Amino acid sequence: PIGFAIAIAIGGEHFREFLRGAHELDEHFRSTPLKDNLPVLLALVAIWNQNHLGTTTHAVLPYDGRLARFPAYLQQLEMESNGKGVTRDGQPVRWSTGVVLWGEPGSNAQHSFFQLLHQGTAQFSADFVAPVEGSSAAVEQHLVGLANMLAQAEAFARGNPAERVQAELTAQGKSPAEVARLTPHKVHPGNHPSNILLMRRLDPRSLGFLIALYEQKVFVQACIWGINPFDQWGVELGKKMATAMHDKLQATDA
Repeated sequence: PIGFAIAIAIGGEHFREFLRGAHELDEHFRSTPLKDNLPVLLALVAIWNQNHLGTTTHAVLPYDGRLARFPAYLQQLEMESNGKGVTRDGQPVRWSTGVVLWGEPGSNAQHSFFQLLHQGTAQFSADFVAPVEGSSAAVEQHLVGLANMLAQAEAFARGNPAERVQAELTAQGKSPAEVARLTPHKVHPGNHPSNILLMRRLDPRSLGFLIALYEQKVFVQACIWGINPFDQWGVELGKKMATAMHDKLQATDA
């Protein structure tokens, strides 16, 4: 029934293309050797970042306004599936599972929370997602967005070391005292892990492929962590408690 609503919204032909893209990723996952398997590689990188580098949060940053709600979709997928504290046989896990996931389109994100990512103390990882070709005739505007995305990813990785900051300030004619004062504020530590996921264009087929990529990534993570991604007892507990709370509220109101 949920898929039927989507088919009505985008039309039967586009819906079939959407399913085709998801099927292509599923077949890739099923048959491709591990060293070239996209969901496996994405899952292994995520586990490395979380369990070995100590990242505690993951930002998804699409550089296309049509993917504005994609991070919210992934919140449900990843945090509900892998937010588990016991293994499949009921034993407490001995490693961090799941991740706090969030995000916004890059054009908005750069002017809101990127400051914290660049110079704050949070240990994070990030996925940049974008189509190479834009969806409108404003080609130059799309290229500006892609340039910003690539630049932000490089800044996350390389940062801005003190030596470069000092050289830039000196070239601007700043006094040695002013250079010394400003340098700590302009240094970016870098060394923040991120992935760049590119598609030729954003259409139903590539969107189906992208969604299935993350679905299978979460499944691989669950297999490695030894947890069950297909239950949601925490959500069920809240629902049951809400029913009792609602009864109390009604009685109070009466």
